[in-house]
Amino acid sequence: MPDSDKTVRIALLIDADNAPAEKIDEITTELSTLGVINIRRAYGNWTKGGLSGWQDKLLEYAIRPIQQFDYSKRKNATDMAMTVDAMELLYNERPDAFGIVSSDADFTPLVMHLRAKGAAVYGFGAEQTPKPFVNACSRFLYLESLGAVAPVSAMDEDADGTPVQPALAEATAPGVPAQPATLRMPTAQLRQDTRLMVLLREAAQACKDEDGWARVGAMGSQIANKTSFDSRNYGYASLSKLLAATQDFEFRDEGTSLVSVRGKRAAKGG
Repeated sequence: MPDSDKTVRIALLIDADNAPAEKIDEITTELSTLGVINIRRAYGNWTKGGLSGWQDKLLEYAIRPIQQFDYSKRKNATDMAMTVDAMELLYNERPDAFGIVSSDADFTPLVMHLRAKGAAVYGFGAEQTPKPFVNACSRFLYLESLGAVAPVSAMDEDADGTPVQPALAEATAPGVPAQPATLRMPTAQLRQDTRLMVLLREAAQACKDEDGWARVGAMGSQIANKTSFDSRNYGYASLSKLLAATQDFEFRDEGTSLVSVRGKRAAKGG
């Protein structure tokens, strides 16, 4: 883990064959809150017309294009080129974290290796990204959850007028919804997600003090050590907002860095 008193250096590696150019602003904005993106590379066969939308973005965001020709007609070689470069960077440049932009499960072993060597991995991909890749990342954000929220009709609102997402299946892994939520999931839907609720309650239990209060910041760190998780995949800007939406916790010191929660059931019991 990087020292808290030094700038986190991030290497951003983009699988341009499997990533939309129009999301690069949101991706770089997200990573810039975590550290300095001092390495920026996008991989693809730039002779293809399908990648033409990337040209202006490469110049605007100072991203170095890496040419990789296809070695066969049915499979591009971008993933292998990215993997080789990531390994070289890991042992030579030693960045503190990697941003991997792709929806390709082939990167799962790479992500697991990078994390085993102490580097954080922030993944970005589309909603169809296979769950093994999502779960392997330190944190994964669905591209559909970044940026503007899609419009909904007047029928798609809960009792207080909040836009809601159509019902989803149960999460396939703790902290990872079956689909990304571009709109806020309503309370009833969150509470029906058994794995999410267990994840939140276990984090509160693990981080609680002698009075039963758990710092939300500590809970976030505890959850991040267990699984790939981001509250925005449920439509909430922060873990605090997600916890409030479940209506399963009471709050103390809201609006401060010391904000803490306690399970309502635990509070009633003692």
